[in-house]
Amino acid sequence: MTDVGRHPRIELMTLSEVVDVQGYIGNFRVKVLRKARYVDEKECTACGDCLEDCPVTKPNEFDLGLSTRKAIYQPFPQAVPAAFALNMEECLGNNPIACGKCLEKCEKECIDYDMQDKEVEIKVGTIIVATGMDVYDPTELDEFGYTRFENVVTSLEFERLINAGGPTEGHLIRPTDWQLPKRVAFIQCIGSRSEKRGNPYCSNVCCMNTIKDSLLIKNHWPEVEIKVFYMDIRAFGKGFEDLYKRSKAEGVMYIRGIPGDIREDQETKNLFLLAEDSNTGKVMEHEVDMVILSIGLIPSTENSLIRQLLTLSRTSDGFFMEAHPKLQPVDAPTKGVFFAGCAESPKDIKDSVTQASASASRANILMSAGKFTVEAITSLINEELCKACGLCARVCPYHAIEFDKEKKLPARVIEASCAGCGTCGAECAFDAVVMRHFTDQQILGQVEAILEENPQDKVVVFACNWCSYAGADYAGVSRLQYPPSIRIIRTMCSGRVDEKFVLHAFKLGAPIVLVSGCHFADCHYINANRWTQKRVEKLWDKLEKKGIRPERLQLEWISAAEGLKFAKVMKEMEELRQGVTLEEIDYTRKEL
Repeated sequence: MTDVGRHPRIELMTLSEVVDVQGYIGNFRVKVLRKARYVDEKECTACGDCLEDCPVTKPNEFDLGLSTRKAIYQPFPQAVPAAFALNMEECLGNNPIACGKCLEKCEKECIDYDMQDKEVEIKVGTIIVATGMDVYDPTELDEFGYTRFENVVTSLEFERLINAGGPTEGHLIRPTDWQLPKRVAFIQCIGSRSEKRGNPYCSNVCCMNTIKDSLLIKNHWPEVEIKVFYMDIRAFGKGFEDLYKRSKAEGVMYIRGIPGDIREDQETKNLFLLAEDSNTGKVMEHEVDMVILSIGLIPSTENSLIRQLLTLSRTSDGFFMEAHPKLQPVDAPTKGVFFAGCAESPKDIKDSVTQASASASRANILMSAGKFTVEAITSLINEELCKACGLCARVCPYHAIEFDKEKKLPARVIEASCAGCGTCGAECAFDAVVMRHFTDQQILGQVEAILEENPQDKVVVFACNWCSYAGADYAGVSRLQYPPSIRIIRTMCSGRVDEKFVLHAFKLGAPIVLVSGCHFADCHYINANRWTQKRVEKLWDKLEKKGIRPERLQLEWISAAEGLKFAKVMKEMEELRQGVTLEEIDYTRKEL
């Protein structure tokens, strides 16, 4: 932090938040709200004189409420800049009259009660999202007694307790009597790996954090008895298994089972844990002095706002989704935006630093080049056909289409932002949007070529490039068998599948048409497949009104890793095809 604060080419904006982002790769305009510090950070030396007479006492957020602070304070000892900040909402301050005691104590007169928030706009070429993570609140898990029993603390609170700079100066104590606990229990997977309460995913760092804490306790207080209740110990990093073995060698007991109940002795404040050890099959009660809940990691609360500002995708666990898990692990779907740290997934410090270095390198490559090469699959607007309805701008997941409602001018595509999903082209009712290399004529030509001979024997499949088409490829390399009647047409996204493509296939005698794309949470074009769903649902209604079985148009979500599912779905399509009669096909041709 200190090096960052001193670097001549780094501008560090503290007490600030991003409120708006406009533009595209190489030309982002970011509005930042710089909140008033009420202290001149250039003059303040953090001498601490102002703290002496401040009458306000509040819980210290950095110590998770285990210590207190004043209304004027330094967030934490290593904070940059090394200056105090005044929380005007807590200060007895300037409403209606400032108490002024901190100002009277400050010899350099650094405090300014009249400071105002400022909004500044900065122009940047790339953006790295490093919003970090939050931790799970175990209050809802009432069986563990958090907030009911004072000697039940979270792993984060425990970290502050044994930290040399923490409220106890690094001494291990239990909160009720401030004495050294003789028996300590750790409970793993609090808020993680749980479908009903908490989160279904593994938080990555909890096991090793507990192993580290157990070794710290044993190194300083070897007489303390430690028990770790766990589902599975996941020690998959370099040297992590050795630490796990070392912990057991130091006498730490590992019990495979999560306690179902914790109760407290009212007099001694000792805690009793009832748990089954699945290794022995025995249910036992364990008496301990202190319980530490190893809480999991959850996405930052700021992610929702950042997602809207930068047009990002999220995976089912709530963390941001990268452009490609293997080939572009730090790139966001929005060009010029990169991820670092726990914004993308739960990870430890080493992995966070690795990803941050990769993000900085990716951003540096773009910035050093000075220009960005766009893949030739972007959309174009035919101004003669454009009716300025604005629908294309509304459905674009990247906000890559500009449209002036008042002037009613033809829409304009920002090619640097366009990812070529084709949703705008499929939604345009006036054929004013042309998709390079995936034009209407090209796709319709493929449909016609497929159904030129014996159309009744073919199944037309529209597959998105990133998931369904890749799933077909995976099925192929895995030597999975599926019927030869399947004919695949590749599109960049299922959102490109226009209504007229499907209807044209039916007009030419196709018995079955399948539209296939990414799963909702995994769409590589953020939310383009949502428009696919709406479009197919409208087609089902249209077919039904014309007396055509809607089942002949199928919609499936298949990922790149689901080669087995792809083969299975194709066999199902063949079974459906065999159930379509020639009379049905002829009737469909006449109606359409």
